[in-house]
Amino acid sequence: MGCNPSTDMKTDYVTQASELPTPPDAAKKPHTTDIHGLQLQDDYFWMRLSDAQKEAKQSDTQTEEVVAYLKAENAYTKTVMAPTEALQTKIYDEIVGRIKKDDESVPVLDKGYWYYSRYEEGKEYAFSCRKKGSMDAEEEVMLDQPAMAEGHNYFAIGGRSVSPNNNLLVYGVDTVSRREYTLYAKDLSTGEVLADRIPKTTGGATWANDNKTLFYTKKDPVTLRSSQIYKHVLGTDVSEDVLVFEEKDETFSCSVGKTKSEAYLVIASCATVSTEYRFLDANMPNGEWKVIQPRERDLEYSVSHFGDHFYLVTNKDAKNFKVVKTPVSATTKENWEDVIAHRDDVLLEGIDIFNDWLVVDERKEGLTHLRLIRWDGSADKHIPFNDPAYSAGVGANPDFNAKKLRYSYTSMTTPSSVLEYDFETGDIDLLKQQEVLGETFDPANYVSERLMVEARDGAKVPVSIVYRKGTERNGKNPLLLYAYGSYGYSMDAGFSVGRLSMLDRGFVYAMAHIRGGSEMGRHWYEDGKLFNKMNTFTDFIDCGQAMVDEGFTTPDHMYAMGGSAGGLLMGAVMNMAPSLFNGVIAAVPFVDVINTMLDESIPLTTGEFDEWGNPKDKAYFDYIMQYSPYDNVAALEYPHTLITTGYWDSQVQYWEPAKWIAKLRDVKTDDNLLIMDCNMETGHGGASGRFERIKEVALEYAFMFMLEGIDE
Repeated sequence: MGCNPSTDMKTDYVTQASELPTPPDAAKKPHTTDIHGLQLQDDYFWMRLSDAQKEAKQSDTQTEEVVAYLKAENAYTKTVMAPTEALQTKIYDEIVGRIKKDDESVPVLDKGYWYYSRYEEGKEYAFSCRKKGSMDAEEEVMLDQPAMAEGHNYFAIGGRSVSPNNNLLVYGVDTVSRREYTLYAKDLSTGEVLADRIPKTTGGATWANDNKTLFYTKKDPVTLRSSQIYKHVLGTDVSEDVLVFEEKDETFSCSVGKTKSEAYLVIASCATVSTEYRFLDANMPNGEWKVIQPRERDLEYSVSHFGDHFYLVTNKDAKNFKVVKTPVSATTKENWEDVIAHRDDVLLEGIDIFNDWLVVDERKEGLTHLRLIRWDGSADKHIPFNDPAYSAGVGANPDFNAKKLRYSYTSMTTPSSVLEYDFETGDIDLLKQQEVLGETFDPANYVSERLMVEARDGAKVPVSIVYRKGTERNGKNPLLLYAYGSYGYSMDAGFSVGRLSMLDRGFVYAMAHIRGGSEMGRHWYEDGKLFNKMNTFTDFIDCGQAMVDEGFTTPDHMYAMGGSAGGLLMGAVMNMAPSLFNGVIAAVPFVDVINTMLDESIPLTTGEFDEWGNPKDKAYFDYIMQYSPYDNVAALEYPHTLITTGYWDSQVQYWEPAKWIAKLRDVKTDDNLLIMDCNMETGHGGASGRFERIKEVALEYAFMFMLEGIDE
């Protein structure tokens, strides 16, 4: 398999790099931003295009220049990676060869119908289906996504929701990749797509119990902030839709949903550190919405309904959250009664309610635990998990009366699994485990472990690791270190069929659970945001150094990868510790922090002031300037670098990575590879097809394999 990396590859490739064609040289056009008595120079500000420019059929001079530059970068990347084209094809074929082509999800029973999705061989998209009463009944294809996707370079279905009487389906479609969906309604008895068309939504809609009234969320046309909730009655013109709620605070976004009980419609307004919910009797769609608890800074809560009470997961006097209940008739905080008290060592992440049981999703010492508490107090137990690092979560459980809990489980050596736990007996049934095709996969051939790395300030950072059995800690192994570390998102250790192509070629894969996530509790998040953000970057560097100290690898064979806010991590680490990694993969990287956070017209900006800080405040400006990757590019020897982006990305606009690579190329002092792949048809999530996105993985792997001298 070509598992032995060449120790001389780095030197050899520098020689080869000098023989490559000249890389693109972006024009410099001075632009100055005056702030806090300073003048920020940005020679590549001109690369920013408006949405109108990108969507215009007749390009202007600036658009033509930007597109020409992006295409030149793509052409250069194609030339650099040309020697790996056969390898990329092999990697792609390997990964696709492990995936079951005619796969089907585990059916979920809801109001008399079994719902599932399935793939057919040769199709990039799924069929959304159901059967009435039994899986032996005749199949109803609700959405033929392969047919719907024909003629589109990008295609994605948003939310799907069936009416309470089971007769109608509402769903969203995005064919641009900006996460702006048009809503459609379909009569499931006749197959007719109704005349109703609702554009520029978040992709889903919620039914009132009258089977004709829909509530949906619209986005601001410029910032794409989810800011308005509308009511639509099927068969009426969209122009007649009623605005029922508008979120005017630009740091908040809103959404609409329904309780599991289907008794109440719920509007959520959410900011980074505050939430506010409204509710309405689902039988009275024209009624008046009521606030559960008015918003307060640093007060968060989420809402479930059961019987005569709302059950809230809240951080009121509880950093790691707790569960309280309050009567539906008296919902403000003075009425809240503790159900599960706060604990300093356990992060309470969510609940699911059944008639006899309360299921609690908890996190302790970086690992998820599913706790089952009988309402009468006679039982309190946990579902057992055995791997040293894993990912588990509550699945689809729409029925309050269910006697079994549907949940998911995976680890770095265990393919994704769907299981059911019998509440009474404790018996566990495996309903489905991801099939890994081919003769080579055996979980016993791989080893997973979990290390606790001591960061420079004494914090213990978990690292989940997987490698092929027999791998020695001799310092010669190539290793990929991955992390995210933002927004409180916890990154759990899971299985990947694609990753096997790395492990089988001698790579070690490590995931660092750095501060900025919530793996170790709410404090883990708070210690990695705002004025503590530097901890995120130093944690990653310290974890990388630990991989060297533990004998897994050396800097000449270590690679780093992160995407989006994890791409910011990559950019910061490249500036702070450029010699620690041989190569870096920065996917859709958020690297131009100052410019983006100063521009409130850019999607996501206003909602993230509590994550990064508002640079209009000098204290935040000074702190962000310490780590903002674009602003800290310097005359350094940087690692080999692959940057990926999407032209239609609405979350991290393409111009951030485009400006970054131009500036890096202008000032860096090394001859190492610096390439960018800009997908001109997609956005933040990359390609939409089931197998098409694997081509992006093959490029990333081939980039690392090439640097390691692995040619097959």
